Amino acid sequence: MTRLRALNLARVYHLSTSTSALLLASSRPIPRGPYSPLADQHRSYSKNAMAKLGLHAADVVDYTEAARSLSGYKTTLRQPYPTIEPFETGRLEVDSRHTIYYEWSGNPNGYPIVALHGGPGGGVWSEERRWFDPAHYRILLFDQRGAGKSTPHADLVDNTTWHLVGDIEKLREKFGIDKWHVFGGSWGSTLSLAYAQTHPARVSALILRGIFTLRRSELEFFYQNGASHIFPEQWQTYRDGIPESERNDFITAYNKRLTSDDAEVRLDAARRWSTWENATSKLYIDANNLAKGEEDDWALAFARIENHYFINAGWMQDGQLLKKENIDKIRHIPATIVQGRYDVVCPATTAWDLHTVWPEAEFHMVPDAGHSAKEPGIANHLVQATDKYRSIA
Repeated sequence: MTRLRALNLARVYHLSTSTSALLLASSRPIPRGPYSPLADQHRSYSKNAMAKLGLHAADVVDYTEAARSLSGYKTTLRQPYPTIEPFETGRLEVDSRHTIYYEWSGNPNGYPIVALHGGPGGGVWSEERRWFDPAHYRILLFDQRGAGKSTPHADLVDNTTWHLVGDIEKLREKFGIDKWHVFGGSWGSTLSLAYAQTHPARVSALILRGIFTLRRSELEFFYQNGASHIFPEQWQTYRDGIPESERNDFITAYNKRLTSDDAEVRLDAARRWSTWENATSKLYIDANNLAKGEEDDWALAFARIENHYFINAGWMQDGQLLKKENIDKIRHIPATIVQGRYDVVCPATTAWDLHTVWPEAEFHMVPDAGHSAKEPGIANHLVQATDKYRSIA
C-alpha cells in the first residue's frame, strides 16, 4: 500500500462522528414491523427526492432553458416599442408648495395608463414610454414631488407616500379618467400597490416589476449588509463616505449628510448613495449607469428623496402592503408581477412574498436578470403584459 493511499484511507476512516452516523443511518436497513413511519418516510424520500427537492415551485417559477434570455433565446424576446415623444406636457400645482411635471404620449384617444417612476426621486425616464403600444395606449408619465422637472427641486417638505398617492388622484381627476392601468417598477411598484390599495375602483390592471415594499429587511439587505457581499468593490465607495463609528446604520448616517447645511457634503453623499444603486441595478455593471450618479442635480434629488422615504419607513407599518387584508382590496384586479432572480436592489424574496399572498396575479421570475427594466428578459415580460392588457377596455 502506498503512503498516499494509506493517508486517504485514514482520512475516510476519521470522518466526524456526526457524518459517520449519517452515512450509517442512510445505509442501515430500516426496521420492519407491523407499521413503521420511518420506513414509509424512507421509501417516500427515496422515490420522490429527485422529483421534488428544489422543484416544489416549478409550477410557478420557470426553471427551463427556454426561460433564459441570455442563453440562445434572445431572438424570441419581445422588444420595447420604438422611441416616441410626448404630444402634450404640462404642470399641475398639487398644493401651495409643490408643482409636478407631467407628459402624455402615445394615442391621444387611447386607453389611459400611468407609469410610476422609481426612486423615489428618480424622475421621468423617456424609455418608460416604450413599454406600451403607442397605437393603443394614452401614456402618462410624471415627475413625483421634488424629482425631475417638478418643483421645488429635491424638496423633502410635504413629500410622503400618501402625498404622492393623492397626486396620482389629482392627475386622474384633472383629465377626467374613470379607470386606468397602473405600471410601476422598483419604488414604482411600492407606489402602485399603495395607490391601488387606496383607490382599487380606479385601477383596471397592475403591471409590477422589481417588487419593493419598503420593509426594514429589504432596506437592510441593500443599504447595510447583503448586497455588499455581491458588489464589494462598489460597496467600498458607498461605505467609505461614512466614518467607521457611524457604520452601524448607513441610512441614518447618510441622512445626516444629505440634509447637511453644507452643499459640498450633501453633494458628496448624494453621489455615493446614487452610484451604489446605479452600479448594482443590472446583472452586468453598466458604465452609463455609473455615470448617472455624477449628474449633480439628478443625484441630489434621487438620494435626498430616497433616503428621506427610507428613514421614515415610507410612513407605513412594516409589511403593510403585503398584509392579506390589504391584498384582498386588489385581489380582483388583473395583475402581472415581473422579477429578476439576481435583483440585489429589490431582492426576489419580496416578489415571492407578494406572489404567496396574491397567487391570482401572473408571476414571472426572470432567471438571468438583475433589477433594471432594461434587462432583456424583464423587458420581454413587461411588453407582453402591457400587450395582454390591451384587451381590457
